[in-house]
Amino acid sequence: MSKTLPTTFLVDEAARSRLHKPIGDMQYILATDVGSTTTKARFFRRMEDKEWRFVVAGEAPTTVEAPFEDVTMGVKNAVREVEELTGHQILMPDGSGIILPYDGRRGVDLYCTTSSAGGGLQMMVAGVIMTMTAESANRAALGAGAIVMDVIAVNDRRPPYKKIQRIRDLRPDMILLAGGTDGGTITHVAQLAELIKSADPKPRLGITYELPIVYAGNDMARPHIKNLLDSDFALTIVDNIRPILEVENTEPARKAIHELFMEHVMSHAPGYDRLMKWTDVDIMPTPAGEGMAMQLIAKSYGKNVIGVGLGGATTNVYSVFDGKFVRSVSANLGMSYSICNVLKEAGIKNIMRWLPFDLEEGEVRNRLRNKMIRPTTIPQTFEELIIEHAVAREALRLGLNHHKTIATRLKGARTESAFERGLTAIYQNLFETYIDMMRISIIAGTGGLLSHAPRRVQAVMILTDAFQPEGATMLFQDSVFMMPHLGLLSTVHPDASWQIFDKDCLVRLGSVIAPKGVSSQGEVAMDVEIELPSGEALKEQVKFGEVRRILLGERQTADVTIRPSKSLDVGHGEGRELVTKVEGGVVGIILDGRGRPLILPEDQEDRKNKLLEWFASLEMYSKEFLEKCKRS
Repeated sequence: MSKTLPTTFLVDEAARSRLHKPIGDMQYILATDVGSTTTKARFFRRMEDKEWRFVVAGEAPTTVEAPFEDVTMGVKNAVREVEELTGHQILMPDGSGIILPYDGRRGVDLYCTTSSAGGGLQMMVAGVIMTMTAESANRAALGAGAIVMDVIAVNDRRPPYKKIQRIRDLRPDMILLAGGTDGGTITHVAQLAELIKSADPKPRLGITYELPIVYAGNDMARPHIKNLLDSDFALTIVDNIRPILEVENTEPARKAIHELFMEHVMSHAPGYDRLMKWTDVDIMPTPAGEGMAMQLIAKSYGKNVIGVGLGGATTNVYSVFDGKFVRSVSANLGMSYSICNVLKEAGIKNIMRWLPFDLEEGEVRNRLRNKMIRPTTIPQTFEELIIEHAVAREALRLGLNHHKTIATRLKGARTESAFERGLTAIYQNLFETYIDMMRISIIAGTGGLLSHAPRRVQAVMILTDAFQPEGATMLFQDSVFMMPHLGLLSTVHPDASWQIFDKDCLVRLGSVIAPKGVSSQGEVAMDVEIELPSGEALKEQVKFGEVRRILLGERQTADVTIRPSKSLDVGHGEGRELVTKVEGGVVGIILDGRGRPLILPEDQEDRKNKLLEWFASLEMYSKEFLEKCKRS
């Protein structure tokens, strides 16, 4: 892997022009993430060999709420921990900011930060047709790092008074309004604007805050929209998201959202006005930084990527597929604050199907309720750990299903005439998702549960069972939660970002080889020949329903030949051989013969025995505990 990024990777030249030193002269970089509960500082240094590396981390509670109500206090506390660990002075003696640039003795050459404090950027989206302009507007807002609270559309089957009430109740930070193709009818997008005007929504940050609205719809409606909304809102007009039905143009709206996030939302949050003066680069929402990190992986490897940020309250899924980046946020799926929402959406039976021991449904429910009440607790027993891992599988599965509803090809190209006639209820879902797991080469995960799994193989199987990769897929994991920091850094110093990302952030878990299709239990699923770097050749025959593990270290590659059975496919068609290279990792190579889709046995005893067989084969949990489960 090259230490530098492709020259095609886009950087923020405006941000670069504000830096205190040329990129090549920098020696120290500080990046922070102001989270909803914890502020995380990461300190980077250019070493003697000119390569950038991660040095140390500092963390402190976020101070956005009373009695502090000043996020810079949490930032200073986190940075002071870095100073104590390194002996390197970073803060001004009077605590008024960061010393910039490094003067040979103290300071840093670049300071940047992401933030999700106070709930991050919360938006409402409005569009004319739910599966056309509203869907495109939703993608634009998600791509800007927002949590989309609701999508309002002319044809969403809610009566006007309910839409007005909903807009009033939401109290968003910002509204994105879209609809209509350029030169078409303005009737429907005008109706949406009038609903917003009638609702007179009050922003989350108080009465002194002027609610921003981004209009990205029919250009013919701009005068009407301006006349209707400009006096009561901070209105910004940008190019149409769907100028014609065959084109989606989300970038102008995404940029406007980010600029308004800085100008309005951040400036009204406690202490952000001071923090913005400290930084060299505009503050970026944490999910947007995380998304940049996923794009960094895709750009560096030149492959399709699925990434996930599994948090306590939300699950963010990212995809870079054939160069197209899409982000989705499942705001009600998480591993602490939202764990009971996972229970509600997935159902208790779907969670319990991953448990290799017997528990009453009520017992599992109560344990999850206790986790929601005490979200910072960690599992104390193997049972509790496996229950959390079961919930994680379901949260990721649901998050990916949600993501696929957003990662779709443009809809509506054949309904233009109906649309122009105002028949808003007539539309077609012309295409399903374009996400094809056989063409996904990399899966990357971040979040506390994945990063802090006692054994790395547990993270591998959580990702594998939830996302069900097909063919040969490489798995990565964020080691110490640096993805948002490095994603933001990549916009101004991509080489430094990738060097740190490559050496200190990404844990290479290994590769999963999994055929698509279903066969009979015990039948041969695939024959695999593996030529290891040592020259040793391994031959493995995997039966359907089996999982095997082959050790292959990090940054080692092996040539593999995969011969699936006639009903299974590893990328070249059913029964056809695949010759490829796979990369190793801390777990190695997983030969997954369980089929796709992965179907667990219906019989409870058979399912329990099969889970124990898989867990034992991969050494996922304590041998003694698994034996105890087997005897019970």
